[in-house]
Amino acid sequence: MSQSPQPDGKQMLSGRMYTALREAILRGEFAPGAALKPQELATRHGVSLPIAREALVRLVGDGLADRLTNRGFAVPRQSDERWQQIGETRRIVEPATLRLAIARGDLEWEGRVRAAHHRLARTSFDDPEAWSEVHRLFHRTLLEGSGNAVLLDTFDRLWLASELARRWSGRRNPDRDAAGEHRRIEEATLAHDADLAARLLTEHLTLTTAGLAGS
Repeated sequence: MSQSPQPDGKQMLSGRMYTALREAILRGEFAPGAALKPQELATRHGVSLPIAREALVRLVGDGLADRLTNRGFAVPRQSDERWQQIGETRRIVEPATLRLAIARGDLEWEGRVRAAHHRLARTSFDDPEAWSEVHRLFHRTLLEGSGNAVLLDTFDRLWLASELARRWSGRRNPDRDAAGEHRRIEEATLAHDADLAARLLTEHLTLTTAGLAGS
């Protein structure tokens, strides 16, 4: 029986640096538009320049870094049009997928939606990493009843690309009633009120991108 190839040392170092930079950017340790200098980062993390560049290229693919024309790297800016475009795409894709989920979802799916919302409601926003993950799981679980793997893959890509903008928006609007928004979406979904659920989800997504307006 053949075994899967194990990652070599370079891949492991690159993966660790990618994870460390990704978390640092999402935590706000780098300001919007801040330069991400490969040599400086390589020295700080004790890796070679090629490994640092490889990690940064992966971040570019995730939408968490920009590759500049002079081959440098930087954190995206809050004012970038991409955030509005990603938000617009999510407002098209996710409410439509939620409608499918409500039409197709079974009792097992409904139970998973309840459980996902319960975990979200019980997770403190004071632990942003834990909250971020249960938040993602709640939104994804809402859509899983659609049974459409392509739409779910689209959700996964859009979520990762928009997570930085969501965190920025949350910091700029700390008084937003996100818990109430999620509760109302869950209630409308489980009541099989597709029109209301889709409208509430659209409004929820709109508030996130609106929170970056004028930045």
